[in-house]
Amino acid sequence: MTFRMFPNVLRRQVGSGLAKKFVRPFASEVNNFLTTRSTLLPNGLTVATESNPYAQTATVGVWIDAGSRAENKKNNGTAHFLEHMAFKGTKNRTQHQLELQIENIGAHLNAYTSREQTVYYAKTFKQDISTAVEILSDILQNSTLEEKAIEREREVILREQEEVDKLLDEVVFDHLHATAYQGHSLGRTILGPKENILSLKREDLIDYIAKNYTADHMVLVGTGGVDHDELLKLAEKHFGSLPTSPNALNLGHFVEKPPFTGSEIRVRNDELPQAHIALAVESVGWTSPDYYPMLVAQAIIGVWDRSLGCAPHSSPRLSHTVYENHLANSYQAFNTSYSDTGLFGIYLISENKTQLDDLIHFTCKEFWRLYTSPLEYEVERAKQQLKASLLLNLDGTSSVAEDIGRQLITTGKRLTPKEVESIVSNVTVDDVKRVVGEYIWDKDFAIVGVGPIEGLPDYNRIRGDMATNRY
Repeated sequence: MTFRMFPNVLRRQVGSGLAKKFVRPFASEVNNFLTTRSTLLPNGLTVATESNPYAQTATVGVWIDAGSRAENKKNNGTAHFLEHMAFKGTKNRTQHQLELQIENIGAHLNAYTSREQTVYYAKTFKQDISTAVEILSDILQNSTLEEKAIEREREVILREQEEVDKLLDEVVFDHLHATAYQGHSLGRTILGPKENILSLKREDLIDYIAKNYTADHMVLVGTGGVDHDELLKLAEKHFGSLPTSPNALNLGHFVEKPPFTGSEIRVRNDELPQAHIALAVESVGWTSPDYYPMLVAQAIIGVWDRSLGCAPHSSPRLSHTVYENHLANSYQAFNTSYSDTGLFGIYLISENKTQLDDLIHFTCKEFWRLYTSPLEYEVERAKQQLKASLLLNLDGTSSVAEDIGRQLITTGKRLTPKEVESIVSNVTVDDVKRVVGEYIWDKDFAIVGVGPIEGLPDYNRIRGDMATNRY
């Protein structure tokens, strides 16, 4: 959900305010003040900050260690439904008053739900941090969840679901989770099925809040023009009465590792112009020591799109084969991690439906090559690309807050950008060979195909190719 503060402002954007004279600090000064501080309150709430005294804006937000994975089959969709309801009024503010107050301070209030986390955050001028924290506290602890508002929001969510169903990449990855994590909450969609959207009751929302919106499952993060001690006082004032979960669970409260199932889902539709295929093996969670080597392996396979001007000259070796033989329109390697598991694979889009067999064969051959003979120069290049990507993703207070909140929720601590850079730099060719051999080579996999996929090889045939590099 987003409140737009200015005309013609795109989603997730905010005006920068009046320009001010800025004096660039020396590098040594930057290293001194750009540090992450965290404090644990008596009720279990973690308060974390990265302060920048030169910043005129700040991002404050609450990261909650609960998303659709904390649901069951009956209440699937509750976390996302609550995200919508949070902005529909509290015991202290009507919806109109909430929107008006946010607009009056020129702030930006937003929220999102993922499979393992729910996040509510505000971007504002640093002088309005106290107001933003109080509003976040209000919508998290005092939402009225009125029956009429719930009924109205059902239609909004159903329309959102219709839009998501038109995005084939979203559809493919929902299917991929469903087949890989069969019978587990991680395999369910974030929005939930239509029947749940229509049947969820106020009691379901209240029950989810009571079980998951507890202090020991939350991190309050502040970045930019924020002072740690001041944010700590605000946290004690507005979040100090939050309860702790009955069984005193700490961050990362998912204790049941989901089983991975080698399986497939095929949705053939010859009317679609392109085949959309995702192939994945079970990967590692956020806390695994192999997380960064797997990211390097992902970077070696890379991303490619034939519509780009550099398509014939892209660095990934797989792209050369795909381009020269017209096997695909694009592909993208991915490594999606959760608290205790993950999916490593590749997402392929191709209009060449008669050569899907070749496309899969050469993809598996590339996986095989990373196990047997990755090259020193491509590992080094992948490491540089990965470091650039990770560091560029920290451009802005909101992205830094996201990094802090996610790391503290999933691992209990935050690696600094310098520490991450050092870890990636130390990944070797042997590390890549080892993780590919351990997690990818000769492993069961999940595959999803949507569109004109008559030529997609049989599962067992691909399984054999993953093990022997030949059909």
